[in-house]
Amino acid sequence: MRRTFPRLPRRIATISVLTSPFDQPGGGDAGGLNVYVVEVARRLAKQGVEVEIFTRASSRDAPPLAELIPGVLVRHVVAGAPGLDKAELPGTLGRFADELLRTEAACDHGWYDLVHAHHWMSGQVGMAARLRWGVPLVQSMHSLGKTKNAALAKGDEREPGSRITAETEVVAAADRLVANTVQEADHLVTLYGADPARVRTINPGVDLSLFRPGSRDDARRRLGLPPGAVLLLFAGRVQPLKGPDVLLKAAARMIQNDPRLAGRLVVAIVGGPSGAGRANPGHLAELAADLGITGQVRLEPPCHQAVLADWYRAATAVVVPSHAETFGLVAVEAQACGTPVVASAAGGLRTAVRDGVSGVLVEGHDPARYARVLADLVAAPHRLRALGQAAVAHASRFGWDEAVDRLLGVYAEAMNVFPTTVPGGRGHVTAGR
Repeated sequence: MRRTFPRLPRRIATISVLTSPFDQPGGGDAGGLNVYVVEVARRLAKQGVEVEIFTRASSRDAPPLAELIPGVLVRHVVAGAPGLDKAELPGTLGRFADELLRTEAACDHGWYDLVHAHHWMSGQVGMAARLRWGVPLVQSMHSLGKTKNAALAKGDEREPGSRITAETEVVAAADRLVANTVQEADHLVTLYGADPARVRTINPGVDLSLFRPGSRDDARRRLGLPPGAVLLLFAGRVQPLKGPDVLLKAAARMIQNDPRLAGRLVVAIVGGPSGAGRANPGHLAELAADLGITGQVRLEPPCHQAVLADWYRAATAVVVPSHAETFGLVAVEAQACGTPVVASAAGGLRTAVRDGVSGVLVEGHDPARYARVLADLVAAPHRLRALGQAAVAHASRFGWDEAVDRLLGVYAEAMNVFPTTVPGGRGHVTAGR
């Protein structure tokens, strides 16, 4: 039975400065945040809540207004030149905020009931909207600069102090902060001084109608993979933070320890360069050559979710060796398809993977340790099957419908405690604090 709420928004302004909901996840800056924004918007629309997503126009061809599905509109905001690097985007936030406020000023009074901002840059824009419109701000950070800086991989750049300062401002201003995991909630409080009373933990969901078990042989046939292969899969953005090099080095160590694997082992990297990885997009191919495993490696571009589900089903194990991970959507998607996950014991992956039940968590990023764990699993098909079965049950806890129901509860809280007036606002009336 659906929960009932004392007051719900009619129309939400969702802000996603960093990437567009139309971008393909798995490359550039598009990843789990994109999936989150799209899936939440779709399900809110099904419950009668209209959503307007404000995102930066990343090309001159982007239409000012586009319909994602009925009830969900995407507004492409012209702020800065197309093709800007992520580090240049903060300089566009003032223009972005001006355009967002201008859009609302042309609408009927009280057009938006609530703002939900995703990532710290969106939060900076959301702060301006909160003040001007007199509506609550719900903030999802998705990643935190202090957390990333504490877990830098070799070749990664530190997040600047300006980001940390801006994040701290957003955390202080938001009426509700939505954390993906208890670990993120703890970091918001201990590292950024968030008021615990304003923090709510809601695990993101997975499309369980798409990511579900299926025939491994059929998936491998569709992907052009041999039926008897030992397939180790990395899926996601290719950058040092995500650790794809750890998998390649572990695979080389596995072959070194057991040369018989050379004819069976396939390592698939499905994703595109991102972050520091853009500086040398051929890095993984060069590394595979240096390790002598070029013949075992397939480098694949980002793909649509239906194809990604086939990759998950085809895999013997999915490897997620991230140095930092707010949640770990790839890990849950893979488990929903019945494939066990070997992941780093970092951040949200401790929530996404049930260690020893649906997969294995590995402390640190030593390729030799990953090689041992993966070799032990390959040598124990009964354990692989047991982990895969438990993985489906574990992933079933992360459906989007439940996540959105809980998010609606957060929206209701924010709206029902928001001040009746906000200095500088347009007098939007809500229930008193």
